[in-house]
Amino acid sequence: MSLSFDAPTPLQYFASLVQSDDHFPLLETAISLAQDEYPELDVQQVLGEVDQLLARVKRRLAADAAPLQRLRVLNQFFFHDLSFAGNVNDFYDPENSYLNVVLRTRRGIPISLAVLWMELAQGLGLHARGVSFPGHFMLKVHLPKGQVVIDPVSGRSLSREELSEQLEPYRRRSGLVDEFEVPLGLYLQSAPHRDIIARMLRNLKEIHHSQQDWSRLIAVQDRLIVLLPQSWGDFRDRGLAYAARGQDARAVSDLETYLAHAEEALDIDAIADRVSALRRARS
Repeated sequence: MSLSFDAPTPLQYFASLVQSDDHFPLLETAISLAQDEYPELDVQQVLGEVDQLLARVKRRLAADAAPLQRLRVLNQFFFHDLSFAGNVNDFYDPENSYLNVVLRTRRGIPISLAVLWMELAQGLGLHARGVSFPGHFMLKVHLPKGQVVIDPVSGRSLSREELSEQLEPYRRRSGLVDEFEVPLGLYLQSAPHRDIIARMLRNLKEIHHSQQDWSRLIAVQDRLIVLLPQSWGDFRDRGLAYAARGQDARAVSDLETYLAHAEEALDIDAIADRVSALRRARS
């Protein structure tokens, strides 16, 4: 009697990675996002490529190197020797979010570069974390003499004045000025791994939505709903994508889930009207 085991789908594999906050493998999960576009992608092979980079940079450091020296060597290796940088020529290319591609091209967006850099930093014993700074993902490293905030596109450390300047347009758009102003430190809190993956997925969601690429958008929404099962707005957005593809039954199911939970949302009436129209179209 022979036993056969079906390989998990990319979504099932993703679900297995994100089920626990206590054991959330950030790099492996981030790599797995590319499996919708590259179904044959070997995630373990990509992890191995990152391990090889870590081994290379470790050889440049003495075992007793101070944290500041480790940081300097890592930045020289990552940003100068390997030439990782932002993809300024095509910032909105979805491939900037696929770590297998970023490793090959050495080009990405702040958050994808940050995930790779953090893995190497932590492998060198640095206390590095991601920061969901508005408009531009950041890195921070705790050193014996204080905290350093780093731009993952350039490796440059940023002063409080520079961070406040970058934050100013967001504060004004959000009305967080004068008596409503929030201290800078609140924007520099460590981002949980689940939030980092959600931000990566929302970047892809925005790109696919702008291109009206409904099938890719639905694949991203599937992952967001697995990652954040009570993010009711993602049920709505997946439902609207299903409707755009003419999959009315699935659209109605998702939109009704949204209506059942998002009781105070401003678009309740508009979504209810949409459900009624979809139901009429099916009858």
